[in-house]
Parts: sequence; structure tokens; C-alpha cells
Amino acid sequence: MISDDLSILIVDDTESGRLFLQSALTTAGYQDIRLTSTGAEVLQEMNERPADVILVDWIMPEMDGLQLTRNIRQQDEDNNRYTSIIICTAKEGMDNLVLAFDQGVDDFLAKPIDVRELGARVQAAGRISNLQNTLYDTAREMQTTNEKLAELAQTDPLTKLGNRRYMQSHLQATLKESSSRGGGTCCAIIDIDHFKKINDQYGHDVGDEVLVGIAKRLRRVVRPTDVLARMGGEEFAIIMFYQNDSNFRHSIFARIQQSIGARAIKTSAGEVKVTISMGVCCRFSGDPELNMEMLIKCADQKMYRAKKKGRDQVIY
Repeated sequence: MISDDLSILIVDDTESGRLFLQSALTTAGYQDIRLTSTGAEVLQEMNERPADVILVDWIMPEMDGLQLTRNIRQQDEDNNRYTSIIICTAKEGMDNLVLAFDQGVDDFLAKPIDVRELGARVQAAGRISNLQNTLYDTAREMQTTNEKLAELAQTDPLTKLGNRRYMQSHLQATLKESSSRGGGTCCAIIDIDHFKKINDQYGHDVGDEVLVGIAKRLRRVVRPTDVLARMGGEEFAIIMFYQNDSNFRHSIFARIQQSIGARAIKTSAGEVKVTISMGVCCRFSGDPELNMEMLIKCADQKMYRAKKKGRDQVIY
């Protein structure tokens, strides 16, 4: 079933390419379709009215499809929303496919484009953007709840995340739940690498902007049910609970760590490149009992091991 209220943006520097895609999507039942010829026009259109799906031509003058993708991802991050991006290209080979996905592209359409395949992929991309934006709405609602906890002194005033006290109370409750009913609890301690140098070079106000940017980026990559907190200074923590141990994957922490270093943090002094070191300690069903202090200490020690090994990595 076609979602006729899906907002679609097409960018192609050739008129024939734009009109072909518009005609195919109109025939498929889509109505809200806007046409642009440059990456700059897309970004302007997105500022005026966001889109659910963008069809991007890879090869374009001034700003190619991958450059545009990076700009859209930054714009999405600034506006706390998600846009599905499909790149259209005649490029072939796995290396090009991997490059496109690494830059943030959601899907790939090979030219010449099959009309039926186009309609199906746009529909799938629309479902992805709708799901992600629903999750962000949920996260915003949870953030509102967290702000109400400020009177209980459990909110970090800078990042609006929970503070150390908030994290400890949730970790204690989660460990109690997993001990009585089963399941796994993971604690990740995160430290920003070389944060003192950032403060020394740019000043503490920009350092605060980096902390807020890290908090925002972490909030986007963890699950809505995970507990995210600022422990103090440049240190953050994530608490994850799994009702079924088999659902746990260590790769989630590597993905979180890589998402921080993938793009620089945007600040009033320009873009600041940031990496993090992370230590992770988990307790699953059948493991020896660990209390809150032991789990935090375990994760903290592994974080320092990550720093000693060269930073910008995760130690499990």
C-alpha cells in the first residue's frame, strides 16, 4: 500500500533524470514530490520543509551525492529527525556500495532504474524514516520526563541527561530485576579523548558545546529503553538491559563508539573532531553476582585500558 502523504525530494542535475523519477513516482501513486537540481537547493528545501525520502544522483557538479548525504545527516542531527536517502548511480562494484553506506546512504538504485524497483524502494525508505522519527518522538517524550526529574537532582543541567545519581539508581534497579527474573545488564563507561586539549584550544564554552553534541549523538544511537547519563566532566555512561541474553550483541558498543568519531561535532568555533574510549562490563544469567559498584568499577577499568591501548576504541 502506497503512503500518498510521503514527502519526496528528487535531486538530479539533468532535467530528463528529474522528470523520469517524478513521472515514475506519480504513476506509483505518490503526490508530494519536489524537484531540485543541486545539493544546495535540497538543503534549502529541507530547511523550509523536511522530506521523508530523498532520491540523490551520485554524480553532480559542485556537491555530489555523498557530500550532500553528509550535509543532510548533519542537518537531521541539528533538527533531531531522520531522512531516508536513496542514491542513484551507474557506478558498479561492492567498493562503491560500501562507500555509499559508510557515508550514511540508506539504499542504492543502479541505473538504468527499474520503475517497479523504484516504487518498492521508496516505499521501504518511507517506512524507515517514519519509524525512526516515531522513535525520536518517543525519545523527546522521555526527555520531557527526565526534565521533570530535575527537582530530584537527577538531571545534568548542561546536557539534560541523567546524572551519576540517576544512573546509579537505574543500574541498581536493573541489576535487581535481572537477578530475580533473568536477563542481562550491561554498563558502558565512556570518556572523551583529549578533552582537556579541546578546552585549552577552544575554551570551556566550546567544550560545553562538545559535551552537548556528544550527548545528542549518543541519544540518537542508543535504544529508547537504554539509560544514558553524564557521570561528570567528560564521562558518560550507558545502562542496557536485555530480557533475553541471546539478543545481546557486543557490536552495538562498537557502533556507538564509531558513530561519535564518524563526523566532527559542530560548534560555534567550527567543527571539532572528537573520539571516545569506552569500557563495557556485563552480567548475564548464570554469571556470578555483581553489585552496582562492582559493575561500574569493572567498566571504568576497561575504559582506562582502552585509553592505554591508544584511545578511540572499546574494551569489553
